[in-house]
Amino acid sequence: MRIKLLAVSSRLEDWLREGIESYAARLPREFRLEIEDIPLASRSPGTDPAVALEKEGARLLARLRPREHVVALDERGEQWTSRELAVQLARWREDHGQVALLIGGPEGFDPAVRRRASQAWSLSRLTLPHALVKLLVVEQLYRAVTIQKGHPYHKD
Repeated sequence: MRIKLLAVSSRLEDWLREGIESYAARLPREFRLEIEDIPLASRSPGTDPAVALEKEGARLLARLRPREHVVALDERGEQWTSRELAVQLARWREDHGQVALLIGGPEGFDPAVRRRASQAWSLSRLTLPHALVKLLVVEQLYRAVTIQKGHPYHKD
C-alpha cells in the first residue's frame, strides 16, 4: 500500500522532523509512506486569503494521481479512535491501495480540494499546528499498523 502525506507547510522544527522520520521508519515495508511538503502561497497584508488558498489548492491537486483515494485532514471531518483508524487503513488497502492524506494551509482547503476528497478525517476539534498534525498522522498510522498486527504498542 502506498500512502502519500501532502502538507501545505513551511520548514519543520528539527524535533518534529526527527519524530516524523522515526515513526515513518518503523512502518513495515508494505506501507510505503511518501511525505511531501507543498510550499505556502505568499501572503501579504491587504491580499485576499482566497488567492493563497486557491494557489495552494492547485498545488495539492497537481500532486494527486487520478486513482488515489483522497482524505482531507479537516476539523469538521470524522473522528476515529486508533482502533477505528486501523479498520480504515485496512479498508483503504483493500479498496484503493493508494491513499493521499492532505493537510491544508493556514486557511484550510480550497473548495476544489474538498470536492476531490472522498473522506474528511479530524484528529481533534482543537486547532493544531500543521507541523504537529504531520507528526500525529504518522504516529497514528504506525499505531494502526501495530494494532492490525497485534503488537503491544497500543494499549486500551
